[in-house]
Amino acid sequence: MWNNPINPSVYWTRAIILVDMNAFFASIEQFDSPALRGRAVAVTNGKEGTCIITASYEARSYGIKTGMRFYEAKRLCPHLIQVPARPKRYVEVSRAIMNALGALTPDIEIFSVDEAFLDVTHCQLLFGTPEQIARIAKKRVFEASGLHCSIGVSGDKTTAKFAAKLQKPNGLTVIPPWESGNRLKYVPVTELCGIKKGVGSFLAKHGVLYCGDMEKLPISILAKRFGNVGKRIWYMCQGRDPEPVHTKISDPKSMGHGKVMPPNTKEETIVETYLMHMCEKLASRLRSHHFQAQRFFAGVHNKEIGWLGTTGQTMRPTDDGKEIFQLSLFLLHQAWLGEPVWKIQVTALNPRSGGHQLDLFAQENNKRNTINHVLDEINDRYGEFTIAPATLLERSKMPNVIAPAWKPTGHRQTI
Repeated sequence: MWNNPINPSVYWTRAIILVDMNAFFASIEQFDSPALRGRAVAVTNGKEGTCIITASYEARSYGIKTGMRFYEAKRLCPHLIQVPARPKRYVEVSRAIMNALGALTPDIEIFSVDEAFLDVTHCQLLFGTPEQIARIAKKRVFEASGLHCSIGVSGDKTTAKFAAKLQKPNGLTVIPPWESGNRLKYVPVTELCGIKKGVGSFLAKHGVLYCGDMEKLPISILAKRFGNVGKRIWYMCQGRDPEPVHTKISDPKSMGHGKVMPPNTKEETIVETYLMHMCEKLASRLRSHHFQAQRFFAGVHNKEIGWLGTTGQTMRPTDDGKEIFQLSLFLLHQAWLGEPVWKIQVTALNPRSGGHQLDLFAQENNKRNTINHVLDEINDRYGEFTIAPATLLERSKMPNVIAPAWKPTGHRQTI
């Protein structure tokens, strides 16, 4: 505890910390298995997974990156060790880390499974300077998980996130808010979080390649093209991102499940099995968060044509897999005419929390609700799809993956 009053000359009017875990999934595997420590490790989706979810820093030194095929990575690093992902374990560690950080300040935004923003402006009189608070955060993360993290400290979210990338792994970079503009001046705009190629191309056409070029471009041009987002980008590039740390999770605009199928799948029975699988997963997820939806999207993806799908709605809001499947099957056959596909998706649009509506079908609804409740209890206890429709015995055996936007609280708590 830092009890002495802080010197007003070093008090920041706004202090933001970004905590970023280092090669999170791979680091957990190395922590749990000492034999993997110091070795090149690639985490994949199950033992049969071919795509790398993340790699240890030892593997990254060979040029191995997230998204690379395992066989390609093996050419770069013949001694690369493949480790199947364990989403539930990653959830457990992430929750412990976020709880530890939440005890430091209530002003926390869990940005993803391995990142969190902390607004520590009001903690300075209690714990000291922003840098001292960052070191406390580092210690608490290690105590909660046994893992190291990289931290960026600045006066706004964008600069803090940029700072966290500068020293990895296990780094701590402080960019005081009065230095942010100069530190970002020669940084390419596309290196800032949220500015992708599309926005980058627009900025390049207006002579903005580096953050320092932004001061020459009137904010009105960005506002006219991108609205409020454009205004924020203008400030971001000058180290003055006005975006606050969001401590509340709003209701989702959509909830969906998708899965990759065997390449160029044409067989109707296979596609329908995958479709039922996704409908049941979506229904279970809706129920777990007490949501229902009435409008849904269902479709498949063809690599040449793109998405073949459409939207429709059920008679009433639902969280029942059977009802969602019946609608999705109808929607799928409206758009898919047997083209070769490789991915399937079912999405609930604008799900809403609330109880089940009573109507003419109340008796049947209550029966289905009771059955679903019992199935959820059994599957929660003994494993997903311990009990499931017989058709799903032929479903894909590939394990679940953790969603990149997973959060330990609210509706995003899912795998």
